[in-house]
Amino acid sequence: MPMPIPLSPMRVHRLSLGVAFGATDVGPVRETNEDNFLIDEALGVAMVADGMGGHAAGEVASAGVLTALRAYLAQHAPALARESARGIAADDPDATWSDPAAGAVRLLHAAVEHANSILYAQNCARGRSDGGGMGATLTGLWRPPGPHPFATPMVSFHVGDSRLYRLRGGVLEQLTRDQTLYQQALEAGMVDRLPARNLLLQAVGPSAAVTPEVRSHMMVPDDVLMLCSDGLHGSVPHGEIQATLADAHAGNLPALCDRLIETAKRYGARDNITVLVALCGPA
Repeated sequence: MPMPIPLSPMRVHRLSLGVAFGATDVGPVRETNEDNFLIDEALGVAMVADGMGGHAAGEVASAGVLTALRAYLAQHAPALARESARGIAADDPDATWSDPAAGAVRLLHAAVEHANSILYAQNCARGRSDGGGMGATLTGLWRPPGPHPFATPMVSFHVGDSRLYRLRGGVLEQLTRDQTLYQQALEAGMVDRLPARNLLLQAVGPSAAVTPEVRSHMMVPDDVLMLCSDGLHGSVPHGEIQATLADAHAGNLPALCDRLIETAKRYGARDNITVLVALCGPA
């Protein structure tokens, strides 16, 4: 089987929120790995993508959405930093309240829309503008580097059914909502004849428009954050993920990710498996 080629090296990375490690595996069934992940220390961003489209298009889509989003952030984040340094009073002296993450939320909306436009243009160029072209899920977190990581919220961004989890105080919480027909049916109260779990309501690339879920989250030291593709969360029970992440510390993130991937295989995973774990605290 071909070895997966992640966009970022599989080593411990130091972000403004703490330390992070990512790993990806082709899994026991697939012949190619259409997952990918990217950690950029300078930007303070970590993200995973799960591609789809067949004939290597999934690999192109997952790498394409990650690199396009990183490039957009690299271009526009400095202006956001300058704006934040000026403070709200410089822009609106009468303002009495401001969400410190509002600018980052707006920028991430624009970044995801930019990545979508690039992939959609590639689909159109191949005559696949009907929604049947290549695409990718996208889930990530961004906290721009700064001197006080816990004073500024982390911002998550999400399209599709990859997930972001947070372990705090021993309790694992899913911070993203799956954008799938299955999740929609559950929320509508359906109990019989549920759709397949992997039928996406949207992804980055197949359509001209995309509506990402972008939210801000206050962090506390020792929070454990996990990004993963459905190859992990679709196979491993919630309780086992929680128990595994409870063992996280700065020195064992590579072993922890390997353990999660091997657990997914043990539970019969039939998809590519990608996991990225970040431990909040001094980097």
